[in-house]
Amino acid sequence: MAHAIPRTGRREPLAAKVPEITFLFWIIKLFTTASGEAISDYLALRYHHNYEIAGVIEAAIFLVALIWQFSTRRYVAAAYWSLALAIAIFGTGTSDALHLIVGIPYGGTTTLWIVVLALIFWIWHRSEGTLSIHSITTTRRELFYWATVFATFALGTALGDFTAAVLHLGYFGSAVLFLVIIMIPALAWRYFKMNAVFAFWFAYVITRPLGASFADWFSKPRDITGLNYGDAAVSAVTLVVIIALVAYLSIARNDIQAIRQEPAT
Repeated sequence: MAHAIPRTGRREPLAAKVPEITFLFWIIKLFTTASGEAISDYLALRYHHNYEIAGVIEAAIFLVALIWQFSTRRYVAAAYWSLALAIAIFGTGTSDALHLIVGIPYGGTTTLWIVVLALIFWIWHRSEGTLSIHSITTTRRELFYWATVFATFALGTALGDFTAAVLHLGYFGSAVLFLVIIMIPALAWRYFKMNAVFAFWFAYVITRPLGASFADWFSKPRDITGLNYGDAAVSAVTLVVIIALVAYLSIARNDIQAIRQEPAT
């Protein structure tokens, strides 16, 4: 018997559209944050700080990845991580543009993205009653999820620049700071029963400035506390690592969420 097609024509997901949270998830997440930072900075330098051209390229990469991810009806590692990387690139460019073109200081952009992120969380929870990544089984929830991811990447970029430039910690000092901070939700969840959803998003936000600070430390000139390996080299190395790890996940398929029944409401 043929199934009725919803009048909206929307093809809802058949299963969760995001991966299970494993150790490898965090490793790839850190590399995507580092790679996104380096690639966005490389594009800006490649086009001699013509941020309009770099922005168009970043937006195009984001659009292609977005279409790919939303054309799938279940989690596909390559599609998911392509969009995560595209958001890392585009989110970096967007946050940098607010500072470099619009002229908002790093403290201002950091505050702005905190407000944006809090607003997304509030609307998401008000609409769906949960912020759990295990609930991403509808298109609407997936839209909330990726909007949150974008805001976390933009916030992380602004926050990392704030600690490096305004607080004068430099890139390595900032990386160490965020490495310490990211241990807070990990230890609090493990030993003090911190809410798992809160701990996840706490750690997720901090991975961005952590990865980006390490990327800047490796790539930027020595006179601004970097090691001077260059954006191109850091982009290439991190991208190769991401491709290799995502290829492994595509074969192993050990990051697919188990089917969970939602409680009756």
